Amino acid sequence: MEPAGLRAHFPVLRPRAEGGSDIAYLNAGTCGPLADTTVEAARAMLDAGAAHGRAHPFFERMLGLQVRQRAAYAARLGTAPENVALTTSTSEGMVRVLAGMDLGPEDEVITSDQEHPGLLGPLGALHRRTGAHVRIVPFAGVAEAVGPATRMVACSHVSWVGGEVAPAELREVAASGVPVLLDGAQGAGAVAVDVDALGCTFYGAAGQKWMCGAIGSGMLYVAPSWQDRLPPIGPTYLNLVDAAQGLAAEPHPDARRHDASALAPEGTAAAVAADELMAEFGWEAAGERAAGLASWLVDELRARGREVAPRGRTTLVSWVEDDPAGFVARAGEAGIVIRNLPGWPYVRASVGAWNDERDLERLLGLVS
Repeated sequence: MEPAGLRAHFPVLRPRAEGGSDIAYLNAGTCGPLADTTVEAARAMLDAGAAHGRAHPFFERMLGLQVRQRAAYAARLGTAPENVALTTSTSEGMVRVLAGMDLGPEDEVITSDQEHPGLLGPLGALHRRTGAHVRIVPFAGVAEAVGPATRMVACSHVSWVGGEVAPAELREVAASGVPVLLDGAQGAGAVAVDVDALGCTFYGAAGQKWMCGAIGSGMLYVAPSWQDRLPPIGPTYLNLVDAAQGLAAEPHPDARRHDASALAPEGTAAAVAADELMAEFGWEAAGERAAGLASWLVDELRARGREVAPRGRTTLVSWVEDDPAGFVARAGEAGIVIRNLPGWPYVRASVGAWNDERDLERLLGLVS
């Protein structure tokens, strides 16, 4: 499939009828664009439930789709399906990890100065609940900050602020026995992820961002060595090996014990369809195309005198504007979808394989 063929699958990127302005959608870091095949798959699942009821055949279909969704997400993380839990968001997976950690007032958790509220909120709750000290350090220094009291490192794989990548030395941190939780919201589906190469203990990610699935989909990788060590915070029906055993029912021995208690079947169908479309284009090709377009945008912004936030070879590009919210509003009026980052001086563009040079040229047209 050629890039133009991929782009044609996303209605938001199609030319507007009656001469309306096209949309340059550059916001996959919040929510990726929805493909026509993704919408059709979700609608078909809803229609099936409406037409035939949601009884045993419907649930069998739902469970089959969950198997496919888990396999797709596992492939994006470079691991086996049994190591991946299906969640409703990046944050839910991280909450499950933090809630299962045995920490106290004498323990330290290291995080960075570039974290999203989706991690900072749970870390704040962890501190209030257990007394554990949460120490914030510069993003590039999270590995070297580990000390005798450190019991965990929790930080982004790819920073949501500007696309900077976590230090590779975190692999040695995890190998030393200090578990590493990575927030992969801007990683999975955007850049190549291999949890074994990263050496992380846990990796939470989203389905609605770079995976282009429905809101309410996500994943959590749990390293095999932690399958028995991380207790499930509340196993319910589908988390159990045999729910008929009542109070004696045991949770699954693998990452399924951490699955969300309820997953919308139309969201599962959407996730599978979205993965199939991107796989047809080629996930590796998608990552390379997006990173290449993002690098070109960086060069053009710098040529126009803009200060670009520190970044790696990723799909996020953030730069300084005097009035970020005002810039984003003006862009919206011109049909360009980007975002500002509250508390930061940046405007952020999220560049995907579905974008093209014209999208970026329109954005650059607003940069004086």
